[in-house]
Amino acid sequence: MFSQASMPSTSSVLSAYTTFAASAMVVKTMLHEVKTMAKQLIPQQLQEKILSGIGRLIGGQSSSQMTLVIDEYNGYAMNQIFEASEIYLQTKISPSADRLSVSQAPREKNILVTITKGEKVVDLFEGIQLKWEMVSSAEKQLAMGDKGERRSIELSFLKKNMQKVLSSFLPYVVEMSEMIKEENKVVKLHSLGNPPGRAVVGGGAWGCINLDHPSTFETLAMDLNLKEELIKDLDRFVRRRKFYKRVGKAWKRGYLLYGPPGTGKTSLIAAMANYLKFDIYDLELSNLLRNSQLRKILVSTKNRSILVIEDIDCSAELQDRQAGRYNQPNTELTLSGLLNFIDGLWSSCGDERIIVFTTNHRERLDPALLRPGRMDMHIHMSYCTPYGFKTLASNYLGVSKHRLFPKIERLITEVEVTPAEIAEELMKSEDADVALEGVVEFLMSAKIVGKEVGEEGITERQDVVVETKRQKIWSEGIEGFDYMPPASSLSFL
Repeated sequence: MFSQASMPSTSSVLSAYTTFAASAMVVKTMLHEVKTMAKQLIPQQLQEKILSGIGRLIGGQSSSQMTLVIDEYNGYAMNQIFEASEIYLQTKISPSADRLSVSQAPREKNILVTITKGEKVVDLFEGIQLKWEMVSSAEKQLAMGDKGERRSIELSFLKKNMQKVLSSFLPYVVEMSEMIKEENKVVKLHSLGNPPGRAVVGGGAWGCINLDHPSTFETLAMDLNLKEELIKDLDRFVRRRKFYKRVGKAWKRGYLLYGPPGTGKTSLIAAMANYLKFDIYDLELSNLLRNSQLRKILVSTKNRSILVIEDIDCSAELQDRQAGRYNQPNTELTLSGLLNFIDGLWSSCGDERIIVFTTNHRERLDPALLRPGRMDMHIHMSYCTPYGFKTLASNYLGVSKHRLFPKIERLITEVEVTPAEIAEELMKSEDADVALEGVVEFLMSAKIVGKEVGEEGITERQDVVVETKRQKIWSEGIEGFDYMPPASSLSFL
């Protein structure tokens, strides 16, 4: 305890306080003078660096720095800022980086180098220093049992530059990424499900690979007028953004491809994607359990893409609307849900999207699926025509004229054979004479089979019956025939 004698007097305390206050005023005045001189003599950029360094020393970094967190997914949809940032950062890789992610797709020349988790990249934009960092964290188990992963990119800078970063820098990043994508555009094929070893939280239902399908409109063996009409329709669709907005319609279009197996429906889809440079999303309805999954899947697809549901008539058992019942009582995936998926409110969540259905039996589809606004254009993929044959002969043999062309074209008009069957025959020899003679023999055998099938009272072509008949004829032998086509000639890849 202090004694009363040892305590300072009131006058001493007041005197000390007066001295301290006077000293503080002198220091404040001197600091003001130094600050004024610094503004006059030291450039603004150097002042900021000095103040930033002092801030770090005294622990004031949190008050001067701003960090933007750019998540990979915004709800169900892909965050376009994240995608743009990831592409942009590929051009900012520094030789001083410690860890990078390297990949290369099959048959692709360029090696893709990107930053990986924890790696930082320093960037400069109009005198503003920015720092990028890739962040990845494990999350809860997902429904399919995969371990979830949440990815984000963090962008740090001085708080005072906030407005410029949001109004100028991020739009610049998006613009640069679009230029890079356009320059290095590779069409992707997306399939439902996550890549091995990686599942994504908050979206990311699709895994993808490069679409290496070589099909183009030039190589398609389909009716010329129909081909030209489809190309015009696609061109008109992609340039009518303002039109769709003006008339109050979602910017999307539906195509129904129907016809027998082997007539080129899958090749046509690949040709459309290659022509437009649109990614393809291949959707298997049998993988889905309820209507809500359809909505999530739709919004997780990107703009400028083609959503494909092949063999729609047998992809999944949907509710029969007219009968008012479910074919499978345990399922919640209904025809009504599919219809809303195609042209309901959720279909407007995105732009420049194409939906393609394929079927071998259009008559089996519910009429509600076929009306305009859902399937806007119906494209019949027919059996091989004379024009289709000439296209195939040019593709496979490199010939546009031959002495056997008139005979083959006449036979093609008399029988029903698919482009896939003709293509199989043309692949059996690189010699045009040998290959085309084989086509003639094949068509003549098909004509005989078709005649026998018709005499037996079968009015509808049935591939199983035709195949059996052909095999019987080839096994017994036909006069003047030295060639026996295998069963594989009837298959379609």
